[in-house]
Amino acid sequence: MIIIKPVITDKSSTSINEEQTCYTFFVCIKSNKNQIKKEINKVFGVTIKKIRTMIYPRKDKSKYTKKGFLYGKTIRLKKAIIQLKENQKIDFFNQKKI
Repeated sequence: MIIIKPVITDKSSTSINEEQTCYTFFVCIKSNKNQIKKEINKVFGVTIKKIRTMIYPRKDKSKYTKKGFLYGKTIRLKKAIIQLKENQKIDFFNQKKI
């Protein structure tokens, strides 16, 4: 499975979407743009104009609890911004489960 989950936030859904139809997804780290394009086309049945990807590195995290500090790291994430062709739309709430 290449698509992990869609990113639905205020910034990703409004600022980019008003100008062009763009959607943001977290995807598998090892996937490339061609694999992402095929998977989106297969799952949602839309045609893709452009794909932009970015990889977020791991970060150190610390958290204070009653037992003391907990230390750890976040996972690496790859985010893909998908721009669809004209008059195409993805409806996340009426689609089958990813």
